[in-house]
Amino acid sequence: MVNSLHLPGRPAETRVVVAMSGGVDSSVVAGLLKSEGYDVVGITLQLYDHGEAVAKKGACCAGQDIKDARRVAAALDIPHYVLDYESRFEQAVMGAFADSYLSGETPVPCVACNQKIKFHDLLETAEELGAAALATGHYVKSLPGTGGWELHRAADKERDQSYFLFNTTPEQLAFLRFPLGGMPKDETRALARRFGLDVADKSDSQDICFVPTGRYTQVIERLRPGAAEPGDIVHVDGRVLGRHGGIINYTIGQRRGLGIAAAEPLYVVKLDAARQEVVVGPRDALRARTVTLRDVNWLGDATFEAAVAGGLEVLARIRSTGPLQPATVMADNGTVLVHLAHGEEGVSPGQACVFYAAESGGERLLGGGWIKSAEGAVTAKDAFPAQAAPPPAEAFMLESR
Repeated sequence: MVNSLHLPGRPAETRVVVAMSGGVDSSVVAGLLKSEGYDVVGITLQLYDHGEAVAKKGACCAGQDIKDARRVAAALDIPHYVLDYESRFEQAVMGAFADSYLSGETPVPCVACNQKIKFHDLLETAEELGAAALATGHYVKSLPGTGGWELHRAADKERDQSYFLFNTTPEQLAFLRFPLGGMPKDETRALARRFGLDVADKSDSQDICFVPTGRYTQVIERLRPGAAEPGDIVHVDGRVLGRHGGIINYTIGQRRGLGIAAAEPLYVVKLDAARQEVVVGPRDALRARTVTLRDVNWLGDATFEAAVAGGLEVLARIRSTGPLQPATVMADNGTVLVHLAHGEEGVSPGQACVFYAAESGGERLLGGGWIKSAEGAVTAKDAFPAQAAPPPAEAFMLESR
């Protein structure tokens, strides 16, 4: 017999651990599985020193969230445990976040958290508890395929979180379940009300959990004291235009707050950590057609090498909220390249390039990798003849989910 999670056995005989963040999504997952008769165990991770984040509206994984998760578990009458992962989280996620910025990158810490904490350490804990699966409140579909479990974009495209799960391994996918992948957010909230959960109208998390104020530079300076070294602001033509107080205060694509005067609009096009330089230039210098990836994770049916031999046509996404665009993935002597058909503006090392199956209309996630470098500047006229207005700097800032 197969139950609703595609697991052998009856729900009553099937233990499922639910990662409960204290928000409405994971709370509804616990409620759904409990209502279907599963043996549900809730686990909440304490990831950092909460401090001012305890009462911060819109923050994720804050102290109040732990209290909310406890109340939900009590209302559902399921066991609930809070595990202290502060030390592990600071080392594996926060430290890597700070080091990434100091090297001139734009990190995506929530991908690292999924990879190193939630889908690694928490998954191991779920197995130790005798669970058959770990369920989360992510909006993404996991479906059994001919070659194993597959990841697909959520039915609610506005909520889709597949971008943040590109680094999930096939082995992890076989153990993970995402019950909300087929429903819209308003249905999730309706279910929370039906289950009598007081988090039904709780706001969605919007910030990176350990940056509740949005001032990520403060976190970096606390973790790496004295690391923000001053340097020159340099034009792409070699002219020194001014000074800066540390490259961590800048991000690729930024236009405002550069602290320099110029006759033309200038954007940050490169952060050179070795030289402590912020390189600026015109908008035309901001767009790239080719990105080089490192640490590629592959979720396709064939091996990655076989799939990209001769070039694989995909739909690629650079930012979680960015559009899918046609691209070709190639591998050359161990170097993985993604050629973007229309180019992308403001591409930064440290971001993720995620690709989806073109033949599925971009529904199936095939994997992705971390951007090592971006090349091939083209003019805005080449990519967008209509000359769209320059994007705001916020479009190139932190990704969180």
